[in-house]
Amino acid sequence: MRTRARLDTATVESLLAAAVAAPSLHNTQPWRFRLDPGSQVLEVHSAPERTLPRTDPTHRAQYLSVGAAVFNLRLAAVHQGWRPEVRLLPDPHQPGLLATVRLSGPLGSDDQPSDPGLYEAIARRHTSRMPFTGRPVPEPLVAEMTAAAHAAGARLHVPDIAGTRRLLRLTAQAEARNHAHPDRTAETRTWLTAPGADTPYGIPVTALGPPDAARRMPMRDFTGALPALRLPALWFERHVQLALLWTPHDRRDDWLRAGQALQYVLLTATAHGLRTSLLHQAMEWPDLRAATTLPRHKRCHPHVLIRFGYGPDGARTPRAPGHCAARPAAPPATESGTS
Repeated sequence: MRTRARLDTATVESLLAAAVAAPSLHNTQPWRFRLDPGSQVLEVHSAPERTLPRTDPTHRAQYLSVGAAVFNLRLAAVHQGWRPEVRLLPDPHQPGLLATVRLSGPLGSDDQPSDPGLYEAIARRHTSRMPFTGRPVPEPLVAEMTAAAHAAGARLHVPDIAGTRRLLRLTAQAEARNHAHPDRTAETRTWLTAPGADTPYGIPVTALGPPDAARRMPMRDFTGALPALRLPALWFERHVQLALLWTPHDRRDDWLRAGQALQYVLLTATAHGLRTSLLHQAMEWPDLRAATTLPRHKRCHPHVLIRFGYGPDGARTPRAPGHCAARPAAPPATESGTS
């Protein structure tokens, strides 16, 4: 692993390529990057033009996506031999500045990553909307995913059969509400793209999955009133393996931590050959999100359901290049100015 005294263009491009590979709701990629070359700080800003006002009015899902991108940035920095120092919401006067990643110097001999396979998993992680085999995931691997979420400041709950059915029912209710809400279905269709479309955002129809022939698995239907685009129904796994990602608090910085934890869990699963997909529908309705909380945890604030298992790889979705604007230099201080 090589280290550099100063950031060069190739290193910055490598860091941003990893960051933009993070998942985001409807592949909106709601982030923007800025580099301060003097302090070697990468700023991660929100992108207001790539939000979902109907589906995500509080921007919580946007924060999850940005948190996932920050986690990828951290992994890529360590891979390049840098020590990343992350600050969440560093400036109360800049609400759109969600995080900074300062590359404080080369890694020392005691700073080697404990999860060397996670960086390689960034490029392999894709959402799989296809049926899984139903083969049980070994308990030690589930425990590793749970530990990953905890290490990033969140919690991962793997429910029993009854709990899984309850969460799937709530997700199905949310999916039905979305279908009955014209503004939400229109917003979703806006992010559906045709094959070969010249756009780096959204979900191509080639990345969509089929509906469940048994109607047990409430996968999101992006086609809405366009049934011609819908794939023939297939039989999904009978015993669904789900995990609920949650945090003990529900502030903006908790959403960013949950996003980092989400990506940590997804990459851990990917590194071990698992496929994943996200069920977010119930989180888009306040009453249904509240209903997904764990009864024995008074401070449980849910963020997303993760479906995991063995099965076919997911189709790639496009990504915009990770452009990084340079931060304007500060004006020179005058003799009468403050230092």
